[in-house]
Amino acid sequence: MALINHGCVWRPEGKDCHPWAFHIARGFHLVTALLSPPQDAVLAVRYASKKTGGSSKNLGGKSPGKRFGLKKMEGHYVHAGNILATQRHFRWHPGAHVGLGKRKYLYALEEGVVRYTKEVYVPNPSNSEAVDLVTRLPKGAVLYKTFVHVVPAKPEGTFKLVAML
Repeated sequence: MALINHGCVWRPEGKDCHPWAFHIARGFHLVTALLSPPQDAVLAVRYASKKTGGSSKNLGGKSPGKRFGLKKMEGHYVHAGNILATQRHFRWHPGAHVGLGKRKYLYALEEGVVRYTKEVYVPNPSNSEAVDLVTRLPKGAVLYKTFVHVVPAKPEGTFKLVAML
């Protein structure tokens, strides 16, 4: 009488084959086929519908731009009150016929043409911080700043008749 177990034949005189002979005889592909899941199970795998809540560190940069910069270019004709430039820090300084607003914006005080110049910066002696900045510069170095001017369209030496006597 012989018993069949996992492809091996057991006889009263002893074992006829190795216990894994069936798998070895069928080849390596059968072993991998037994260990890998069936094709139907692979297709039926469900994934999470919600991702796990991970942390994110780069949250900045999503705000819209503030629209700082020049509003009127060199040679543009402006009316009194027109905004010439908006800035967060002093990049342009007010020159002739140009006013400085609350938030450092520059506006025209007179009607005329816009001009930009680079001039040597001479700090006010009462401003100790500006004087200290200029004294720390190397010997012979000069600090330049950009100034915005409005050249008036009307000559300044003219008079307007107010009333006849």
